[in-house]
Amino acid sequence: MKLSLGPLLYFWERDVVQSFYQSISKSPVDIVYLGEAVCSKRRNLKLDDWLIIADMLDAAGKEVVLTSLALFEAESELGLLKRICGNGRYPVEANDMAAVSLLEDQSPFIVGPHINTYNPSTLALLSESGARRWVMPVELGGETLKQLQQARPDNIETEVFVYGRLPLAFSARCYTARAQNLPKDHCQFCCASYPDGLLLKTRDARSFLTLNGIQTQSASIYNLIYQVPELVSLGVDVLRISPQSEGTLETIDAFYHAMHSEVNGNRKPIEDWQIVDYEFCNGYWYGQEGMLWKRTDEYKNLESALNR
Repeated sequence: MKLSLGPLLYFWERDVVQSFYQSISKSPVDIVYLGEAVCSKRRNLKLDDWLIIADMLDAAGKEVVLTSLALFEAESELGLLKRICGNGRYPVEANDMAAVSLLEDQSPFIVGPHINTYNPSTLALLSESGARRWVMPVELGGETLKQLQQARPDNIETEVFVYGRLPLAFSARCYTARAQNLPKDHCQFCCASYPDGLLLKTRDARSFLTLNGIQTQSASIYNLIYQVPELVSLGVDVLRISPQSEGTLETIDAFYHAMHSEVNGNRKPIEDWQIVDYEFCNGYWYGQEGMLWKRTDEYKNLESALNR
């Protein structure tokens, strides 16, 4: 089993992004996804800049994958997609069927979590089109994964999103700009003020959603660290962590040790770390409401080991 770092979903300053990936190069993560998956207006780093970071990570022994947008709205975005798909150096994660069409029979590619891979027939079709790995859509649960694992083609790997704010929906509107009373076309890149998205609360002050430009995310952090033994038993090949502005390296370390059943002195369960005050959820895994955070007795042995 390998550990991956998904694409950066937020709009960070250029030097922050470069410094972040320098630190990732020294981490135990195996696979790193690079590029813009949310909004084409975020151009602090262009494709050539991402390729420079990719070369640095490749030299550090990481498998690098270039990601693509999940929602296309303009001809210029399709032009960039063609450049990404034809980069000739690194495999590509397709988050839209337009990317699948461009990558079909061209090179092995990865099916991202935004493509609705819900059944064995879709999985078989994508495999025949040249996919070598698929990322399970975040709204699916453990039982569905079990069924798809039993039916998946032999030549395709499975990756599961295990940590981060869940990407729930995309819209042509930019809700972060709207919250600042700004039109989308003159957004002033206000999303840069929210390195982990803009938290949306209900009238009774309960965390509800996170606004990230045109993307809507969960308010809570999806966390499957206690499901690692089950993911191993299901034959999952890759676990994906989504970058956050704080604690990403520590999260990678925690999942790395959970995957390898290692015990590190003074390690604590991830939700007890006092790095940031995150709320967690895992309801989708159980086929229940996504906001639910459920811990069962079946994971006490793992918690005990991580606490030693």
